[in-house]
Amino acid sequence: MTPLVSRILTAAVLLAAFVSAVLWAPGWLWQALIAGVAGLAAYEWARLSAFPALSARLYAAAIAACALALPAVLADDWPAFQAGLFLLAAAFWLIVAPGWLLGRWRSAQPALRAAAGAVLLLPTWAALVYLHARGPAVLLGVVAIVWIADTAAYFAGRRFGRHKLAPAISPGKTWEGVAGALAALAVYAGVLSAAAGMPALSLFVVVAGLLYLSVLGDLFESWIKRVAGMKDSGDILPGHGGVLDRIDALTSTLPVAAGILLWLEHAG
Repeated sequence: MTPLVSRILTAAVLLAAFVSAVLWAPGWLWQALIAGVAGLAAYEWARLSAFPALSARLYAAAIAACALALPAVLADDWPAFQAGLFLLAAAFWLIVAPGWLLGRWRSAQPALRAAAGAVLLLPTWAALVYLHARGPAVLLGVVAIVWIADTAAYFAGRRFGRHKLAPAISPGKTWEGVAGALAALAVYAGVLSAAAGMPALSLFVVVAGLLYLSVLGDLFESWIKRVAGMKDSGDILPGHGGVLDRIDALTSTLPVAAGILLWLEHAG
């Protein structure tokens, strides 16, 4: 089986499982499933950060436990805390992550890495919970932005890629891939605008901004892997590597997208 076929088959299985859970899982089960994914991703992050094996397992368990317990423990204070997580993620991705990449920080201190992992994963979990509560169409519509961008960038980069986007961080990514993703998302924004009656230009601006964040999330994880000397964050997903390899762009886009929707709800 070629790497491309393995990648496509794994993606098809993941897509079927994800869409099925989005459509039919009750809220409590969805929260538990996503907490489990966050735990797996946290373990990979800990291993990329050179945590000892036991420490990595404890860190993963702590992230998953926080995800499971926070809504129940905080009760009426959970919505405000959730909004705070979205703001924290936005600050990280708009300010800290670009500086981290531009400065080529290695930042190997365990406490810093543990905090960064929490900022990556807990807001992403909270965003998935929030978007799921708004309905399957909302969640799938937002996640589709990342899926479409990833797929278009992959094939456009393979076919037309000539100019490296960030060769010192991720040599395989090209400006042509980004252009292909932007073109595909322009079409997607047009379809959404026609179907939902939303302003096309405003929608395109938001989608383009989320594309920037998705590229940033991808590059950030690539840099962390490069610092760790690892090609993939794990090997649980054939053709894709680990869980973090599959959700890297989601960690940077979903909390911001959820924050925008939350702001629009309150503004309206």
